[in-house]
Amino acid sequence: MGAFPSSVQIGGLFIRNTDQEYTAFRLAIFLHNTSPNASEAPFNLIPHVDNIETANSFAVTNAFCSQYSRGVFAIFGLYDKRSVHTLTSFCNALHISLITPSFPTEGESQFVLQLRPSIRGALLSLLDHYDWNRFVFLYDTDRGYAILQAIMEKAGQNGWQVSAICVESFNDANYRRLLEDLDRRQEKKFVIDLEAERLQNMLEQIVSVGKHVKGYHYIMANLGFKDISLERFMHGGANVTGFQLVDFSTPMVIKLMQRWNKLDQREYPGSDTPPKYTSALTYDGVMVMAEAFRNLRRQKVDISRRGNAGDCLANPAAPWNQGIDMERTLKQVRLQGLTGNVQFDHYGRRVNYTMDVFELKNNGPRRIGYWNDADKLVLIQNEVLLPNETSGMENRTVVVTTIMEGPYVMLKKNWEMFEGNDQYEGYCVDLASEIAKHIGIKYKISIVPDGKYGARDPETKIWNGMVGELVYGKAEIAVAPLTITLVREEVIDFSKPFMSLGISIMIKKPQKSKPGVFSFLDPLAYEIWMCIVFAYIGVSVVLFLVSRFSPYEWHTEEPEEGTDGEPSDQPPNEFGIFNSLWFSLGAFMQQGCDISPRSLSGRIVGGVWWFFTLIIISSYTANLAAFLTVERMVSPIESAEDLAKQTDIAYGTLDSGSTKEFFRRSKIAVYEKMWGYMKSAEPTVFTKTTAEGVARVRKSKGKYAFLLESTMNEYTEQRKPCDTMKVGGNLDSKGYGVATPKGSQLRSAVNLAVLKLNEQGLLDKLKNKWWYDKGECGSGGGGEKVSHSVTKCGTPVNLAVLKLSESGVLDKLKNKWWYDKGECGPKDSGSKDKSSQALSLSNVAGVFYILVGGLGLAMLVALIEFCYKSRNEAKRMKLTFTEAMRNKARLSITGSVGENGRVLTPDCPKAVHTGPSLRQSSGLALVSSDLP
Repeated sequence: MGAFPSSVQIGGLFIRNTDQEYTAFRLAIFLHNTSPNASEAPFNLIPHVDNIETANSFAVTNAFCSQYSRGVFAIFGLYDKRSVHTLTSFCNALHISLITPSFPTEGESQFVLQLRPSIRGALLSLLDHYDWNRFVFLYDTDRGYAILQAIMEKAGQNGWQVSAICVESFNDANYRRLLEDLDRRQEKKFVIDLEAERLQNMLEQIVSVGKHVKGYHYIMANLGFKDISLERFMHGGANVTGFQLVDFSTPMVIKLMQRWNKLDQREYPGSDTPPKYTSALTYDGVMVMAEAFRNLRRQKVDISRRGNAGDCLANPAAPWNQGIDMERTLKQVRLQGLTGNVQFDHYGRRVNYTMDVFELKNNGPRRIGYWNDADKLVLIQNEVLLPNETSGMENRTVVVTTIMEGPYVMLKKNWEMFEGNDQYEGYCVDLASEIAKHIGIKYKISIVPDGKYGARDPETKIWNGMVGELVYGKAEIAVAPLTITLVREEVIDFSKPFMSLGISIMIKKPQKSKPGVFSFLDPLAYEIWMCIVFAYIGVSVVLFLVSRFSPYEWHTEEPEEGTDGEPSDQPPNEFGIFNSLWFSLGAFMQQGCDISPRSLSGRIVGGVWWFFTLIIISSYTANLAAFLTVERMVSPIESAEDLAKQTDIAYGTLDSGSTKEFFRRSKIAVYEKMWGYMKSAEPTVFTKTTAEGVARVRKSKGKYAFLLESTMNEYTEQRKPCDTMKVGGNLDSKGYGVATPKGSQLRSAVNLAVLKLNEQGLLDKLKNKWWYDKGECGSGGGGEKVSHSVTKCGTPVNLAVLKLSESGVLDKLKNKWWYDKGECGPKDSGSKDKSSQALSLSNVAGVFYILVGGLGLAMLVALIEFCYKSRNEAKRMKLTFTEAMRNKARLSITGSVGENGRVLTPDCPKAVHTGPSLRQSSGLALVSSDLP
């Protein structure tokens, strides 16, 4: 029996993309060969390494035979599905043991030792724990069908609905189409059994289509949960569970990591990243071989190679005589390695191993339990939560994404002199600073590269803008004028609103109207002027009539000195039609005239006319003052309805944002009509930025209206050149919120900070500071310094409320219960500015009623006077009452002489001069003395 050799030849077969495994192989051999062993004589491991192209079976055969011909005692090697059968066949035929970290083979192979434990038991236990009865199983065939077979057998026993899909030949586009199809089928639970490279690509596509958010659950069916890059999943909110074979907290792993981190990555490729579980298995594989050789030396087994044992292609095959001893000794090895307890059964499979169960939390992977053969799945029930949800944030800088939009975020005038956050100013800059103070974090402001708020592409389903920054893990907070909407709330979390607003209409401020030649007529409405004209004519006619019928308006004139004293045949009446018109005009102009009524009826007419003119002139003067002091601007648009029913003025929104989404999803007829116009308008009415929309309004000469959020509208109205204005009320009601990724540990802290800032009044102070105190257009404008309330936004309820609001149901409900069922008539919208409107007829209708009533009363009094005097005349003249009335009526109408040559004249207050042929009667008339 020969002595045990001082140098033991071992083989190494490595396939593509296994640089880190090869580095672990070399490091393990180096540490073995250089570690002192005082109790036993040392021996060195001499590796013979070949890199094989697994797709070429001849190359695999040639590499194995090359190893065998060099007299290796065991081979460490990796394989894939294309080379596994070739290698295992040679090993069984030539009795050469193969130690491999690759996937376990499905059949039994005596000379193959499987370093990688089976994940089958742990995966089935986890599925039982989560009580999944419907899920999707994504797999490839690189690792065989062992897991798929186990899943389908269990599904048959438990009645699971499993959709098994092989994604071996999928590219990125195939992944996206698959995920979208599964999403339409409401599939939210996935088991993913893929090798590391394909798994990482699959996860990237999951993130790109936004399926890494709350509501989705993924189980990774591999043993290296910490090997997977899950940073972007941390901010999405999806539940991700997996298994971890290597415990990085054990002393052995910590010690190895110290050596690993000192390696030169140029000489040791892959050493710049922590070792993957396959690299740890590689390290353990070398340790297993070294321990087996030590045991063989202790047992004094002759492992020398003789005869034609070096010819692997001999026919018949000549196996190595000591191969069975080597295989038996390898399977008897038991040690503590990087992957825990390393032990094999007589089939060469790992037994008595433990793997940890991890879940992805907000601050990274966290151990939630473990699985082993004896205890099966054991979950840690008393998981201690961090006392401060933002703990762990103090030592790193949080990325705050925002958008360059005044007055929210702007560059300072001398921004080149500053660095970092100090380069910016604005409402959101101050808000981010205050929030950071309250929750105790460091932050860095990052301007969103594409300059968009955030919308999802309808074809690729990829989010852009600030929402995309949060969804895909590039930022942790968004402090910006980001509107809380239903579609956004489904993929990110919002704080309580820090500002309330609504969609509003911006137009170019109309030119101030020049006063016309007849602008003095504007204080009174057209119908009032017409009524005044008719009232003037009516009063004059009534005054004329009552003066004719009233006896007190008839009188004789005294003859002038030097003239004949004979009176006229027709007694005078001063209130003829022209004098009546003159009297009414003089009273209306507040000038008066030389004549005035003597009769009670005439004075009633004059009195009510004076009262009428007093009210009309006073009202006219007051409203004229308003017209002279208020600069009137006639706006062609006052509401969304005005926009919808005209075609002269184009209107549009921001191309990517909540305003466009509002119109696209709205079910209200007016907004649907507006959306139909906007999406079909040529040239496009949508703008890339708010600044572009404002510029288009200013340059369009009143032919373009921009629909934007009211806060930006009010701010722009306060900025030079002060040529825009907000018209009408808000089209909806919504709010801006601070956004965080789904499930972020910052969400609760940000909510509390926003609430506290609101209760302290700081939010209102910030708005007043950036909107009005820094305004450039004076105190005018549509905005008002008002405070706003902050409402709660619980996730499930908030999504429902947002959906109802965007679909218009809330407005319909309010109209139904406030106005449709109202008992007081239609609601006055009050949208028009009444400060300088003309007085309408309804404003002064009362004075017209008084005037008409006064005229009627005057005519009634005149009739009474007429009847009363006729009765007295009939008694005095011995006439019948009818004859007296007829005579007086003839006099009132024609002023002519009565029947039988008698002229009836009324008494008058003046002295009556009588001639020798006349005598004065005791009545009101003068009667000739020669009557028959």
